[in-house]
Amino acid sequence: MNKSDKILIIGAGLCGSLLALRLAQRGFKVELYESRPDLRTTDISAGRSINLALSDRGFKALRLCGVEEKAREICLPMYGRLMHDTGGNTFASNYSGRENEYINSISRGDLNGLLLTEAEKHKNVNIHFNKKCKNVDLDKNTAHFKDYKTKEEFSVKSDVIIGTDGAGSSLRKSYYLERKFLFSYAQNYLNHGYKELEIPADKNGKHQISNQHLHIWPRGDFMLIALPNLDGSFTVTLFLSYTEGEFNFENLTSEEKITQFFEQEFPDALEIIPNIKEEFMNNPTGALRTVKCSPWSYQNKTVLLGDAAHAIVPFYGQGMNASFEDVTVFDEILDQGLSDWKSVFKTYQKARKQDTDAIADLAIDNFYEMRDHVANPIFKEKRKIEMDLEKTFPTQYFSKYSLVTFNEDIGYNAAMKIGRAQDKALLNLIAGDEVHTHLNMTKEELKVILEKVKKETNTILEEDKIAGL
Repeated sequence: MNKSDKILIIGAGLCGSLLALRLAQRGFKVELYESRPDLRTTDISAGRSINLALSDRGFKALRLCGVEEKAREICLPMYGRLMHDTGGNTFASNYSGRENEYINSISRGDLNGLLLTEAEKHKNVNIHFNKKCKNVDLDKNTAHFKDYKTKEEFSVKSDVIIGTDGAGSSLRKSYYLERKFLFSYAQNYLNHGYKELEIPADKNGKHQISNQHLHIWPRGDFMLIALPNLDGSFTVTLFLSYTEGEFNFENLTSEEKITQFFEQEFPDALEIIPNIKEEFMNNPTGALRTVKCSPWSYQNKTVLLGDAAHAIVPFYGQGMNASFEDVTVFDEILDQGLSDWKSVFKTYQKARKQDTDAIADLAIDNFYEMRDHVANPIFKEKRKIEMDLEKTFPTQYFSKYSLVTFNEDIGYNAAMKIGRAQDKALLNLIAGDEVHTHLNMTKEELKVILEKVKKETNTILEEDKIAGL
């Protein structure tokens, strides 16, 4: 392993472009191939979430690469969720009881374009667009491509091939089709899909609803969410079953049925989505899947990063952040001075796999929380206590959400175990009427609650450890 090694990265999305930038900064020669056109000159957002939630783990990686401040310039802070019921009433739930902890809405295209531009500033990076990877010959370390413009097929041989080509990764597909080694692969779909809609800006170019929140219309088996954009609009996403329930993607096929659905379930949203029928009929329905696989690498030649290794559903807002954190961890492994790429890849997976499995599971958990539990009175009481504890004891208590989202130096797996135990402890105490919320609780009263939660949490963690969980 040395700086003269030629590195081929398949996929110039968020993870691939950030990785290319970081490897270039370390002095490696990088060839970056992307199947789509250059998104800085062509709109390729159709069917994909066009804005994402950027939080501390993502910023840590951007800081490593020297582009954190440029990214912050194109962010909109979201301080909490704003829930909408069917009567048009709203209630807010902050993400943290501490000040200055929030997530950020950011345009996928703008951030990807920023990273590509930064990567291109390095002479040791070449970016190739409209080049679709068909497959990878693992033994020859050769990737086979097709040029979408010329229809020409060609091959590229490299010392190292890194797959950052997303949930449908060509490199990962070559792993299981070539059968060169024992490769475990699981792909699980939710019975829910998603469809993108839009709340436009008002006539003055301003946001029609609060731009400081992530909006949720929770309806039990389905939900609507909305994230603000810099231009005054909101990207709205409907998460709905394909086949189950009174309303589903399979039976919402007429303008009358679509109108009935939104009038009944989302009347306040319908008032500010003027092109609902056209958008619903014309915008594609996307699938929601979780990908887990192992091993991520083959010998000293290839490795998977980002969604190619661990695609997750979007309900914790951590997909991009987890992929960016891959780059941070990979960079830390390179700092260890290991002798060859095979050692780097194995050490990287050992350091990372349990955390990516954990955030995949947490994202599924949050799907049920967002569509249903956020409107539950017990959940509201739990969140009220958590916010009070975080505000009063900012260095002593961190909710599960805060551990995952605002504590970038804690691995996802540890955050999941501690957070789940705390959730169980709080719910047990609420159910047993040992803690309750009321206005203006004193610090002493909250201190008693904190000690009870800590004690119960430690008991649960010890029981889980004994049980091997």
